[in-house]
Amino acid sequence: MKSYELVSKTVRGENSDRTPVYGWLEANLKDEIAEVFGSVENFEDKYEFDMAHIFGCPPPFKMDVIENLKKQGIEITPEVLLDIPLNDVNSMEKYDGIISSLKHHRIDREKFCYMQTPGIFECLNEPFGIENHLMYMALYPNELKDVYRRQAEWNIAFSENVIELKIDDIHISDDWGAQNSMMFSYDMWKELIYPSHKYMAESIKKKGVFLSLHSDGNIAAALDGIVDIGYDIVHPWQETAGMTYDTYLKRYSDKFAILGGVCIQSTLGFGDYKNLESEITRVFNTLKGERWICCTTHFVQEHCSIEELVFAFDLIKTLR
Repeated sequence: MKSYELVSKTVRGENSDRTPVYGWLEANLKDEIAEVFGSVENFEDKYEFDMAHIFGCPPPFKMDVIENLKKQGIEITPEVLLDIPLNDVNSMEKYDGIISSLKHHRIDREKFCYMQTPGIFECLNEPFGIENHLMYMALYPNELKDVYRRQAEWNIAFSENVIELKIDDIHISDDWGAQNSMMFSYDMWKELIYPSHKYMAESIKKKGVFLSLHSDGNIAAALDGIVDIGYDIVHPWQETAGMTYDTYLKRYSDKFAILGGVCIQSTLGFGDYKNLESEITRVFNTLKGERWICCTTHFVQEHCSIEELVFAFDLIKTLR
């Protein structure tokens, strides 16, 4: 079975003969992996990775304009940001890297490809700063609704462009979670953030592709809303933030798939091979055969040795 077929069947909840595998490796360990394996792609081939995480979205914001205003002492409030046009999402010369990646991973290697796409909250932390952004949610909710709607429309246009390029999944990255709860109340999330995600989902899913969400931390309060929005995959379902697999299996396994299971906060990268083996085995015993794609919960951190990384994926390969 081709990798994109395996992942698609798993996301849809259809039984498959093996667990799909992926890992977020390149950000911190590219050079170290290349020294041993020649390249990150060689490592992915050895361990038969089924997915490719495609990056290359053109930047939405004119950050040079924004930084110049900040140097003049102008605070980038929602009203100020609305007066700064977004970059042209249809400048197709900016998509050359995405086209090249899709040819390599999807056409030539038949992997399931998911496209990194801006969210609503996370991406706006760049022009605002996260502390200011959280404050604006309380001070300027009506103005932020306009900012969020404009961002959603830009995101939809970007998604439609990459869907034309034959992407399998639009992956929206929008961190909402802290270690024990969301960074804002559920009511604030439902009023401000949910509408734009619902708007994006309705537009994107009409195109017949999968839709996935990345949010770190504890997002338990928003899970029913995530179901209503229509997400097919949630990454990472963070156990260390109180998101138990028991809750997933009892309440949500018939509604969406999860991508994750190899925790970089408590399991991989700490030199404790006994715990590493025990935890990976436990997760496989819990989730194998469910709507689960085995993956790291975030980028593997630089303190993880290559020996430990190899040990983990050797084990995953035998358990899958």
